[in-house]
Amino acid sequence: MSHQRCFDAFLQAMNQIIYGKQEVIQEILLTFLSGGHVLLKDKPGVGKTTLALAFAKGLGLDFKRIQFTPDVMPSDLTGFSIPDVQTKRFIYQPGVVFCNVLLADEINRTSPKTQSALLEVMEEGKVSVDGITRHVPQPFFVMATQNPDSAIGTQPLPEAQVDRFMIECSLDYPDRNAEIQLAQAMDSRKKIERLSSLLNAQTIQYAKQEIEDVYVSDVIYQYIVDLVRKTRTEAMIQTGASPRATIALVKLAKATAWLKQRDYVIPQDVQKQFPFVVRHRIQLSTKAKAQHLEKENLIENVLKSVKG
Repeated sequence: MSHQRCFDAFLQAMNQIIYGKQEVIQEILLTFLSGGHVLLKDKPGVGKTTLALAFAKGLGLDFKRIQFTPDVMPSDLTGFSIPDVQTKRFIYQPGVVFCNVLLADEINRTSPKTQSALLEVMEEGKVSVDGITRHVPQPFFVMATQNPDSAIGTQPLPEAQVDRFMIECSLDYPDRNAEIQLAQAMDSRKKIERLSSLLNAQTIQYAKQEIEDVYVSDVIYQYIVDLVRKTRTEAMIQTGASPRATIALVKLAKATAWLKQRDYVIPQDVQKQFPFVVRHRIQLSTKAKAQHLEKENLIENVLKSVKG
């Protein structure tokens, strides 16, 4: 457990750029270290691009951003081949996914075909163009933003695709004190320019290995499985969380324990991560919607009903 201090310094630096969002920033870091991807369901203008750019800069990683619109094609992501007149051969032009940290902005404004292309890269870590398979750089981390479902011109992600994201979270508007700090601060882009790379690929790899080695007892495994299975039998939940949620919860619980300088998982680690893991994976029943119940209430009920 020798690398947490480096990541604590990273989190402190991030908190000086994105005010009042310590929990969300930490969740995104833990997801990155767990090998997952993040779905940010948020309003415009709350700092998503700034967060992603600062995140990549602080980690010492390559960053790219793509703004999804209806005319974005899968080839914009994966790359394409163009003919070279002189050599009479095709030359491959890499797509935007060839980076370490990708901000996929407003993913639900593009076509289902383009959405699928991105989610395939997230799952496989590689692209195939003209019969040739190319691996994207590692680590590869996607922060995808999604407009609220009520926004005009959106294409809701299918449940099977949403399930590919390890967590869903939201920056939301800052509280009053954080917004005052934001108003008083200098331009966040200038802060990012001054931000040095606090970490490197080797430190990140060491941290991932240490997280992998965190111990999970049989009792904790059973607790995780019981929590996820409970979402499938809860009367007010139409669709429960998949086994992929179980795997994600194990990984994030281990990362949480590691960041707290423990080499074993306790129930509180699981409880902390459970809402982030299942929020986007469960669908409310018609009765729950009619009663104006919120997902957070049902998630809390599941946590209370399963003993840890």
